[in-house]
Amino acid sequence: MSTDWLLDDSLAPSIEDEALGELYRGAARGELVLPFCSACELPLEPEQLVCDGCGATGPVWRPVPPRGRVHTATVVHRLEPGLVRTAEPYPVADVELASGHRLVLTAVTPGGPPSIGDPVSIGFRELGGVAVPAFEVSVAANAKESR
Repeated sequence: MSTDWLLDDSLAPSIEDEALGELYRGAARGELVLPFCSACELPLEPEQLVCDGCGATGPVWRPVPPRGRVHTATVVHRLEPGLVRTAEPYPVADVELASGHRLVLTAVTPGGPPSIGDPVSIGFRELGGVAVPAFEVSVAANAKESR
């Protein structure tokens, strides 16, 4: 089992979690799985049970394309011995996915923050044996920076 670059394994989520278990079970298969309204197909927040659009309950989870764009990003400067493994600042990004969902994610690997608007793909980090979605700046964004 690998060790996550960012967080201690004790912070791993449970794949049995009632609200987010589907997300983590999908991630274990290498898929980004997110909820939609069962009635009107509106993208829902991962823990949302009632649709804001039509009021229906009972989300339907399904795979979505693992790509999006950075809506906003920040760099976290936090030393938390025993919980945060890195001593370096690390990026967190609010990613607007092609599916219409928005997720706040850390990076798959250490590095600097992405720029607003950068295309990203969603990969996974392994935290305590659980696959956790994380962003990677897409090749197109890296090519833009090298010009």
